[in-house]
Amino acid sequence: MIEKVTIVVDEITKKKIINFYGSIKKENSGQYIDFFAQDKNLTLTVYSSKKSEQFKVFFAGNNALYEARRWDKNAEATIENEKKVKAPVKASWEVLDTQIGSDEVGTGDFFGPICVCAAYIRNKDIDKLRKLGVDDSKRLKDEQIMAIGKILVRDFEYSQLSLNNEKYNQLVDKKMNMNEMKAKMHNRCLLNLKKKHPNCKNVLIDQFAAESTYYKYLEKEKDVVKGLAFKTKGESYFPSVAVGSIIARYSFLQKLEAMSKKYGMKIPHGASGKVTEFAKQFIRKYGFDELDKIVKKNFANYEELTKLF
Repeated sequence: MIEKVTIVVDEITKKKIINFYGSIKKENSGQYIDFFAQDKNLTLTVYSSKKSEQFKVFFAGNNALYEARRWDKNAEATIENEKKVKAPVKASWEVLDTQIGSDEVGTGDFFGPICVCAAYIRNKDIDKLRKLGVDDSKRLKDEQIMAIGKILVRDFEYSQLSLNNEKYNQLVDKKMNMNEMKAKMHNRCLLNLKKKHPNCKNVLIDQFAAESTYYKYLEKEKDVVKGLAFKTKGESYFPSVAVGSIIARYSFLQKLEAMSKKYGMKIPHGASGKVTEFAKQFIRKYGFDELDKIVKKNFANYEELTKLF
């Protein structure tokens, strides 16, 4: 069931909300949208207002009411049956020529690393990819990712990098934002494949920042892949990005599973209220210092936990 909640807040609370959910901020060019954030369990939209003292904030997702009541204890939700939600359109790839494309996962997960992957795909690979059921990794269940990913890493060229949360937190402390980290990781993965295939003209990326901003993040890099094609939801348009998405998710799931075995606890996805509840159990068993090693400390979940322990 999907919860939907709308609350009205003043400017001070609006600023607090934007700061609180800054770690899952997404690009959104809507004319009347001041702020947009999203992870697997929550979509948050802050709307601009002609009345400067009041702002509408819309929450949607499995944890919408839990999150809305952080800011308005009287918030109420409407419930929508997930079966009535329009299913996402099946991937219809636009570029089928030889290509290199990259995508990432883990940016909305409190636990687990950020994983980026670039993949090299030829036209003759397309039929095999379709038969395997390659699609956007977000549309596939974990079991499908593990089955398909095992084949992709065996049969296709790719470059994959992971950023663990200890290193992530160090970079945050140095004032580097997540998108800059992602840009550097994407560039390195794309560069690794581009050097192997210098004649490949189609180099594609799932867009997470404006093109000018992306290249600004890479100004100090020695080597930068230029001439990228940027596309939001790129995995739906480019098979190489779709493959990169699945291999990145495959790597993420493997690392999360290894972490679960290490601690003897099933580490959850996302950054919902349920994840925070799990983190409380983890702290009681292993302590806060150990938690610091495996979570993104600039997430709202962490701030909430620091107030409790």
